[in-house]
Amino acid sequence: MSVFRIEKNKNYTVMSNYHLRDKNLSLKAKGLLSQMLSLPEDWDYTLRGLAAINKESVDAIRTAVLELERAGYISRRQTRDSRGRMSASEYTIYETPRTSSPELDKPVSPKPIRQKSTSGNPTEINWINVNKVDRKKRRIIHT
Repeated sequence: MSVFRIEKNKNYTVMSNYHLRDKNLSLKAKGLLSQMLSLPEDWDYTLRGLAAINKESVDAIRTAVLELERAGYISRRQTRDSRGRMSASEYTIYETPRTSSPELDKPVSPKPIRQKSTSGNPTEINWINVNKVDRKKRRIIHT
């Protein structure tokens, strides 16, 4: 079995491991997010700027950015100039994903309620009004 050793000398980046362990992200998206988190805040975060420091094309960078945006690691806001015309997009990069709605994080569905059928099917039971079940006679007692 091979042993890999990492010699750490300088130029470190401290970041969360969350995105690196996210199985929903491709390796390309994980790598791009890691690189974006390592860059200084005043760096030019454009698709062309990211492509300039990578081997991938602008289109490949765009697909990775869109994947990160869909996953919640990047949010985009369209800015406008003084005349109200669209200008550059403003991106916010997160170490852990953000969702657009906190309610979507934990979907809560109530327990399904079975209603008495109007078709006369005796197997369907109105569980709302059931208080007791007579097990000997196998019938439901409504009170």
